Amino acid sequence: MENLLPSAPASKLNSRSSVLAPDAILQDRYRIVRQLGRGGMGAVYEAIDQRLDAVVALKETFSVDDRLRRQFEQEARLLAQLHHPALPRVSDYFTEGDRAFLVMQFIAGVDLAEIIAAQPGPLPRNQVIAWADQLLDTLVYLHTRDRQIIHRDIKPHNLKVTASGQIALLDFGLAKAQTPDPSGSNSSTSIFGYTRRYSPLEQIQNQGTTPQSDIYALGATLYHLLTGVKPQDALTRAAALAHAKSDPLRPADEVHRAVGQEIAAILCRAMALSPEDRYRTASEFRGALRGVGRREAAVGPAADLCITESAGDSTINTAVVRKTLAASFDPFDSYSILKPAETAWLVPKHGRRPGVIAAVLAIFLTAGAGAFYGFGHWIDSKASLLDYARTTSGKDQSGSVTVHPSKSEKSRVDATGTVSVPATSSSEAIRKNEKQKRSLRRADSAHSKAPIVTPPPFSIAP
Repeated sequence: MENLLPSAPASKLNSRSSVLAPDAILQDRYRIVRQLGRGGMGAVYEAIDQRLDAVVALKETFSVDDRLRRQFEQEARLLAQLHHPALPRVSDYFTEGDRAFLVMQFIAGVDLAEIIAAQPGPLPRNQVIAWADQLLDTLVYLHTRDRQIIHRDIKPHNLKVTASGQIALLDFGLAKAQTPDPSGSNSSTSIFGYTRRYSPLEQIQNQGTTPQSDIYALGATLYHLLTGVKPQDALTRAAALAHAKSDPLRPADEVHRAVGQEIAAILCRAMALSPEDRYRTASEFRGALRGVGRREAAVGPAADLCITESAGDSTINTAVVRKTLAASFDPFDSYSILKPAETAWLVPKHGRRPGVIAAVLAIFLTAGAGAFYGFGHWIDSKASLLDYARTTSGKDQSGSVTVHPSKSEKSRVDATGTVSVPATSSSEAIRKNEKQKRSLRRADSAHSKAPIVTPPPFSIAP
């Protein structure tokens, strides 16, 4: 391959087999930094926009076919109209000789295919579902626009995880705006191709694509991320069913139990061979996943079943994902209730909460004991007062007190019903009254709120 020198003029960039060397200048504006990737249809470069002093991505197409060049230009026009946090922004489109370039926002990070290659195996379920929610939000945006846009190439290679933990949907090389065909239905056909493992049957057979085609591709991608196993392609599945064999695509929870039956059922519907059997819209697909999240949130700790079951599974990419997704803020707050627990991959920290709770309980117990003691003392004082009141309740009109005689006293009752107590008993009653007065004074000084009862003057009949 020919490497262009930094000083090579842009007008000489005519060989589509050449690789742009670092420091090559295009349009007297874009300075090449390095090549980011290369495929059969084109290449992507990191560059510096010297006019704005900003990092950009330059996407080049290798095709010289007029039809494909127009498709590439259409991609630029489509992306220039899109404004969504998961989609790169397009700022320019130009040609240099027989080469065409698209200038778009540079998104730093690694794609999911790189993460899988670094350590094969299933990714943590809550993390994948959070990404799915972001991607479905993107598909809702694309599919419900005035000119319906179908991505048609959703796969791990086109999903990049940014430094902040967001997911970005890249490479709209196969994207098509939905237009009505003569039959009155909406469809679009692919002119670039497809990725077989993630593409629906109608796309492989070149029968046109619809929003349900993106739903199948996303379902296949989620299946791979959650199980660590690439799904069987749709053509192989259709051939098996045509020969009266069972579908070779195993349910996701059979491949990896932590996926769970509900998520597995959602993926099976998203990956149905017939578009009519899939979710009708990305919004419906998203609602199904969110329903699982709400039910698991209501259950509580069971929502982290996948993390618990996968704790001892050496195939889980926890180390790679933790390192890749380190961020200073939670990137899922603006998307969904399905975000993963912040401590899902961390050892819990020991806090001071138990000590604080113990101290508060001790204070409450002490206060309760004091209140109980004071209340008991007040009850005793009230009992003394009631005894005294019963003693004095028999006062008659003449000012004398009716005293109920005890069995040990020899008393006599006159016609008026009063009791004549002997002199020896009257002196004893006086001593008891004096003792009760002293008790009342002590109770009054100890409990100022206790009622004060002053006994009336009385006499004892001889």
